[in-house]
Amino acid sequence: MSKTIAVIDYGMGNLRSVSKAIEHVAEASDRVLVTDDPALILSADRVVFPGQGAARDCMAAISDHHLNQAVLEAARSKPFFGICMGLQVLLQFSDENRGTDLLGLIPGKVRRFPEQQAVNGQRLKIPQMGWNQVHQSREHPLWQGIPQDARFYFVHSYFVVPDDAGLVVGTTDYGVSFASVIAYKNLFATQFHPEKSADHGLQLLRNFVHWDI
Repeated sequence: MSKTIAVIDYGMGNLRSVSKAIEHVAEASDRVLVTDDPALILSADRVVFPGQGAARDCMAAISDHHLNQAVLEAARSKPFFGICMGLQVLLQFSDENRGTDLLGLIPGKVRRFPEQQAVNGQRLKIPQMGWNQVHQSREHPLWQGIPQDARFYFVHSYFVVPDDAGLVVGTTDYGVSFASVIAYKNLFATQFHPEKSADHGLQLLRNFVHWDI
């Protein structure tokens, strides 16, 4: 059966790369739709919520496109994949921009990496930019075909700290161990960019396209 997969367009995010990656792993009969229309988002079978940039700018863009309620409703009701800032804004509050209120779907906060971190005598740069391992801390259908401690591509200075540690299905070390993947019922969200993460990223998106909740 053909599916419609909506990629939320709120003016921020790697939309072309995300949509092309999903088209690559979707069935020929599936429709990948990049849209900021709340009605189209809510009528889609699956929703992908990409993002990049600063928390305050991201929240302003979501509001400007009148997408707050559509994002929240989609995240509660259908297969939903959040990417990078599309993960962070699902929480309640970010330390970024001297404090920014977020969408509040998931209880918890977004914290900045501590300054002056070093590993093996080498100072870690902020933002983290590049490839890093993701340790699968809990089983999930979207991990199918992806080996333990596979590497994915990150670009970020902040990380999520959900109140419920049981939501964490993947962790990564960058001076500190942080939640790089969270999942809850129909929702799956990553701090890394699967669309930039070569074969493992494509496998993750392929699993999402075929995820039978």
